Amino acid sequence: MSAEATNPATAGPVAPPAPQALAASVAPAAARRKSRARIDLRRLGRAALLGSAARDKLPDAISHVVEAHRAHHPDADLEPLRRAYVLAESSHRGQMRKSGEPYITHPLAVTLILAELGAETTTLTASLLHDTVEDTEVTLDQVREQFGEEVRYLVDGVTKLEKVDYGAAAEPETFRKMLVATGNDVRVMSIKLADRLHNMRTLGVMRPEKQARIAKVTRDVLIPLAERLGVQALKTELEDLVFAILHPEEYEHTRELIAENAARPGDPLAEVADEMRGVLREAGIPADVLIRPRHFVSVHRVARKRGRLRGTDFGRLLVLVNEDADCYGVLGELHTCMTPVVSEFKDFIAVPKFNLYQSLHTAVARPDGQVVEVLIRTHRMHKVAEAGVVALGNPYAPAADTPADPATQDAPADGERADPTRPGWLSRLLDWQQAAPDPDTFWSTLREDLAQDREITVFRPDGGALGLPEGATCVDAAYAQYGEDAHACIGARVNGRLATLSTVLRDGDTVQLLMGQDPASEPSREWLEHAHTPAARIAIQRWLAAHPGGGTDPDGIPATPASSAAPTPPAAVAESVGTARPAAVRDGDGDSGGDPAAARTAAPARPGAATGAPAPRSRRADVLADRPGAAVRLAGCCTPVPPDEITGFAVRGGAVTVHRVECAAVAHMKSTGRAEIGVRWGNTTECRVTLVAESFGRPHLLADLTEAIALQGAEIVSATVEPPSQQRVRHTYTLQLPDAAHLPALMRAMRDVPGVYDVSRAQHQAPAS
Repeated sequence: MSAEATNPATAGPVAPPAPQALAASVAPAAARRKSRARIDLRRLGRAALLGSAARDKLPDAISHVVEAHRAHHPDADLEPLRRAYVLAESSHRGQMRKSGEPYITHPLAVTLILAELGAETTTLTASLLHDTVEDTEVTLDQVREQFGEEVRYLVDGVTKLEKVDYGAAAEPETFRKMLVATGNDVRVMSIKLADRLHNMRTLGVMRPEKQARIAKVTRDVLIPLAERLGVQALKTELEDLVFAILHPEEYEHTRELIAENAARPGDPLAEVADEMRGVLREAGIPADVLIRPRHFVSVHRVARKRGRLRGTDFGRLLVLVNEDADCYGVLGELHTCMTPVVSEFKDFIAVPKFNLYQSLHTAVARPDGQVVEVLIRTHRMHKVAEAGVVALGNPYAPAADTPADPATQDAPADGERADPTRPGWLSRLLDWQQAAPDPDTFWSTLREDLAQDREITVFRPDGGALGLPEGATCVDAAYAQYGEDAHACIGARVNGRLATLSTVLRDGDTVQLLMGQDPASEPSREWLEHAHTPAARIAIQRWLAAHPGGGTDPDGIPATPASSAAPTPPAAVAESVGTARPAAVRDGDGDSGGDPAAARTAAPARPGAATGAPAPRSRRADVLADRPGAAVRLAGCCTPVPPDEITGFAVRGGAVTVHRVECAAVAHMKSTGRAEIGVRWGNTTECRVTLVAESFGRPHLLADLTEAIALQGAEIVSATVEPPSQQRVRHTYTLQLPDAAHLPALMRAMRDVPGVYDVSRAQHQAPAS
């Protein structure tokens, strides 16, 4: 939205001029000539008072609104606008603004802002009427009778917003109700933001202290809301107006920097733009290459970051194309024909930002070292980038390509509606405002959320994406994905590696959340220290409020008494993870090949144990060795089973030990000169194997694991549970299998036990040389 198109001239003292007007001086003269002339609100006000003689003719006062509306909606029915203006003008007649203009100029200016952004007719109709119920004798019933329930709802929502005090002393419940109304129809907040923008433009008539108070509220509440609604055109101008009021010296310095740059001969941005047009012309890609001057706050931020500014720092290049595929075609041509700064590339088309924003970001370097930032998007993406939810039309209306047959589409339930225009942030807001235990909690978490000005995207293993604030942890990801079911989260893998729930996530990480299924699962009080999103904090607080004294230690491990300082013996660990029966001592089988003896093992689980039937006789898989008469033993360090590739080595006593060829012990023995002996599997498939299960601690875990093993027909020869390390538990099982072919199914069954995140074959390190 250009300053020329939306900044009305007003009489009397006003706030500092819209900064974009000065920044636009960098743009080519041809672009400025195409801009619509500024609107003289004094002339507009006179037209509003005089009106038009013909009752069915559009009043001259709304001609600018009609022109802007028709540019986006050429077939729009303008009759509701005519009737809304007539009602608003007659209702506000005699009222004046503090700047000395007829009051009707305010709703007209607000409506023009929305029309320029592409708002549909219903929004514009409500915008013209947004102050009538608040400031005149018009009632909501009258609005409903003349314009329908939808317009009445919007006017009522904006009227309620007018009564909200956004300051530090704001009534949390009032603000909560306001946001609920906004979430149910984003057009309410769209009108409010346009209303605030026009008021900020004319804030110069207020006392300095009142200017500062309004500017601070705009900065703390309304600008973050504009960001989350994706209405960048409103957000950037509001930022500059707030900047001018709250930081006048820095604003003036920035204005001088922009003016000095505009006065310099030659424009490096224009030169790169011409070069870029040539590259795309030769490639046959239809595209518009435009210069996008930075607004004042953006220039100020760049100056603080980089120090001395150069010509390319005062703007960016925008490339507009017709199709999504053309965006990537442009990117390829620019990276081929110009010098790309690869570290600056970001793809917000494949992964849109939380506020619907889509674009490719890249940068190219000039021979003199200056770097030019480039934005690549379609015309449709650009419209959404500028206007956000305002550009997406009426959320009540079906899409243009929606089938007419109700049977072929998902119709919303009674009292509900499909809202494709609602950004993810607003959807989340509606969810957690309902879960907030009290208004004060809602208000404090909302303000914290609004203070987050950057968001990251993390991916689920299934390819789905989660939008989270910068600094979010695995705790936040769990509640973003599972809601209150995240109470059962027991851990996570980040980029394939095991991570604690307190791990801070980075943009682009892949997060796999490990969920338990035990009904006794509960969140930890310490999770609050790692939760940054309102969804996570409110869900945890709500659970803790309902369960006084509840909560586990971080990362899902049940809380233990503070006096338990001594190392926990394995038997105690078995009890802590929930074994259903007492542990029993059982020695190994004597040919472990160097396995450490288990100091304490769980009772073996055998098929038939419950009925007292004798356990089947333990047998070894049949292995034939190229040394007739030699005893053959399977090494316990790698527990080979058919059809593993195996090799053998002679040991004391003339026996042959059999190892998997990838066993670390094989390489060690080869390095010491031990001769290999050929071995091969015989016909017997019964075998013994050692498996290592790694898990997070939880009640009844050991019982569930041994049950899963027994159901697969395996006999537990020995089992060891090691003391926890960083809230993780390691189990080692030596198992007798009736058939080696059952091993993959057994390992899958063990991995499926809630809390178990990995099961692998035992692989001991080779002894030191």
